[in-house]
Amino acid sequence: MNLPERPITILIAALGGEGGGVMADWLMDAATQLDFPAQSTSIPGVAQRTGATTYYLEMFPIERGSLAGKEPVFSLTPSPGNVDVMVASELVEAGRAMQNGYVSPERTTLIASTHRIYATAEKMQMADGRFDSARVTDAAKQLAKRTLLFDMRELAQKSGTVINAVLFGALAGSGVLPLPREACEQAIRRAGRGAEASLRGFAAAYDIAAGSRVAPQPSAPPQRATALDEVMNLGIARLKDYQGEAYAEIYRERMKPFLDGDPKLAAEVGRLLALWMSYEDIIRVADLKTRASRFERVRREVGAKEGEPVVVIDYLKPGVEEFASVLPAFLGRRLIAWAERRGKLDAYNVGMHIKTSGAFGYLLVRSLAWLKPWRPYSYRYGEEQQLIERWLALVADAAKRDRALALEVAACANLIKGYGETHRRGKANFLVIVDALVENPPTADPREQAAAIRKAREAALADPEGQALGKQLGKPVVWLKPVART
Repeated sequence: MNLPERPITILIAALGGEGGGVMADWLMDAATQLDFPAQSTSIPGVAQRTGATTYYLEMFPIERGSLAGKEPVFSLTPSPGNVDVMVASELVEAGRAMQNGYVSPERTTLIASTHRIYATAEKMQMADGRFDSARVTDAAKQLAKRTLLFDMRELAQKSGTVINAVLFGALAGSGVLPLPREACEQAIRRAGRGAEASLRGFAAAYDIAAGSRVAPQPSAPPQRATALDEVMNLGIARLKDYQGEAYAEIYRERMKPFLDGDPKLAAEVGRLLALWMSYEDIIRVADLKTRASRFERVRREVGAKEGEPVVVIDYLKPGVEEFASVLPAFLGRRLIAWAERRGKLDAYNVGMHIKTSGAFGYLLVRSLAWLKPWRPYSYRYGEEQQLIERWLALVADAAKRDRALALEVAACANLIKGYGETHRRGKANFLVIVDALVENPPTADPREQAAAIRKAREAALADPEGQALGKQLGKPVVWLKPVART
């Protein structure tokens, strides 16, 4: 009997809560039913979405009884270029596997879901730090021997199960493993709890992989509004929700000087102005966290049934700046000045775990949202409005010289976001660029000035610490916290 030269190797990358370990157990169970020698190991991932937990399996596709007492030698870890099947529960995890060399055109079948769960590295960026999904799918077609890619999370949600069952079904239906459907389904049944829902997801994915069912079409990503009317309508609606009709009227008045000019510039200013005017403060955060729509979304995402309790705990860490932001302007200014002189801006941040799904926690957070009528009298409101007016004036002046320059000046508003240290850094970088390149440009040529602003802004967004911006400007950017007095 001719024996295979090597075992079949399977590498699974799954995020926390997606049942990657259960899927590995199902595979081991199915192999055991067929009396195939098999081995499974796992490598834990890292929290906060910086990497998946990986499960590595090797399976010798011959019954033990046919091996005449011999036992295959298995490896505990995968090696680049030697993985037969790569399974990824999320698209960028598939990209990570390709980058690490586990997907090869000579050997590997890549099975992955095309949905996205954004990694910490993407969320940390000051601007849009999302990886380009198209680059991953294009690379998969080139680097894998065979690919099976579709939105498996959506299929799992429709089936009322977790994505591991859908991944297992896609793997079994692909035909790449010598495991009959019955053995796989029996493994799911033996696992017990949630078997029926898992079998629904398994069957749906199996049919897609086997070609008897069409994969769901990917949802079109949301497109940024670019038409001026659309931007204005969205901006007005956002600001009415944020602070009311009077605040939306301020937005309309601020936009009037731009409405008769270049429509592209007006649309971009309108978009950025609406975002800036609806800045994040503790009032806004509290409002969003205690909306009924938010609790409904949480229930939907965790798959809670009607009447089933869901506990929501919010982790907050307010500090001096958050407290000062809602004080009257003169008090907030004095408190921030005091904290800066003593290097105490981040000294009194208090970690809080609040159960907003409970009555006490909900009322505690909601009471902050009820401060919305007070916002126009608060310290941060005055600071933000003053800086907004300065930015609008700079954009209007630049528009008189050159549209491209005005667009670059307008885009500098992307640097202002968040609260606390994130806001502090962004504001400092914004002011440095305004001072060095907008109000005191090193060149009279508007095109050269626009290019310099763009490079500086991109450097600031890529490196919020200011080092890249300092290199771009040829001088250090100093925004560091003041040192405490001794």
